[in-house]
Amino acid sequence: MLSESARMSSAGEARYRVQAPNSTPRATKVVALDADSEAVVRRLARGTWEDATFFTAASHGEADVGALRDLAGHGRSVTDEVDAADLVILIAGPGGHAQAASDIGRACSLRRVMTTGFVIGITSASESELSKTLAQLRPWSLMVVIASSDDYIDDMMTALRA
Repeated sequence: MLSESARMSSAGEARYRVQAPNSTPRATKVVALDADSEAVVRRLARGTWEDATFFTAASHGEADVGALRDLAGHGRSVTDEVDAADLVILIAGPGGHAQAASDIGRACSLRRVMTTGFVIGITSASESELSKTLAQLRPWSLMVVIASSDDYIDDMMTALRA
């Protein structure tokens, strides 16, 4: 008797398999939530991506808290950008300066847009600094990655079809 795996690998079952890879990239929005992450987002923006756009987020103390800016400095609506997204990637450094995560995350939740959070620059961060940022990202991210190297984000974006 054939095992289920062997049966599913048979020529007879091959006709049910999808024969072409998924060719549709995700519409990805990548957001630097603080000063630490802005340089990483600017570096990522220089890469070759299928359908990714890059932003910085306004933080507490600024007039447009919760708003986005493209990398040229032009203001963008969180709602408009999330409406056009399949995936939103939030990037922050340790220290708890990722306040905009709640506004962006709330917009993503309302529209059922997948979110991924990355914490960068952890090698010299204290547990307290890391905890502050995690407390801001965790409620709004379906997946949180504590990246030991900023280059890891490139690999994850590729895996997430950005």
